[in-house]
This record gives sequence, structure tokens and C-alpha cells, in this order.
Amino acid sequence: MTADEKHELRRRMRPPAFATLALMLLLAVNVTLGILVPFRHVWIVETLVVIAMILTVLLVSMELPREPPVIRFFAGIGFCWVGFLVAMTLVDYLTR
Repeated sequence: MTADEKHELRRRMRPPAFATLALMLLLAVNVTLGILVPFRHVWIVETLVVIAMILTVLLVSMELPREPPVIRFFAGIGFCWVGFLVAMTLVDYLTR
């Protein structure tokens, strides 16, 4: 592998590496908040952290800003559908 190829590989791998690091840090924050529960309405902060994680996946890992509008549309529908399924699961779990 030439020096130029190594440089190009590092340049292309930088965003996924930073995205992975950001997701791991946000997960650590969420787990820490869940364990410590520093205040009564900590779930609001946890929800904001989850939204930041979702946006990181959408914008960096899925590279949605570079995709055509139809791909963005279906990615949004997919995330809404997953959110709907999680909500239904939570309703079932919380009402029993």
C-alpha cells in the first residue's frame, strides 16, 4: 500500500471512527444517567441523548445528506416505524 493510499484510507475512515466514538460516549452517558438517576426527570435528558444517537446514525453512518431524496424519505419512514414498534412494546410492557 502506497503512502497516498494509506492517507486516503485514513481520510475515509475518520468519520466512521468519530461516529463510533461519539455513539460509545453517548451510550456511556445514558447508562450512567440510568444507574445514578441524579434527578427526578432524568428521562428527559436520556431521551435527548437517544435522539442525538439517532441523528448520529442517520447523518454519519447512513450518510443521508449525500443520498437522493427518496432514500432519505424511506430512511425516515424506517426510523418512524422502528419508533412505533418500540412504543408498542413499551405500552405492552408498562400496562402489565
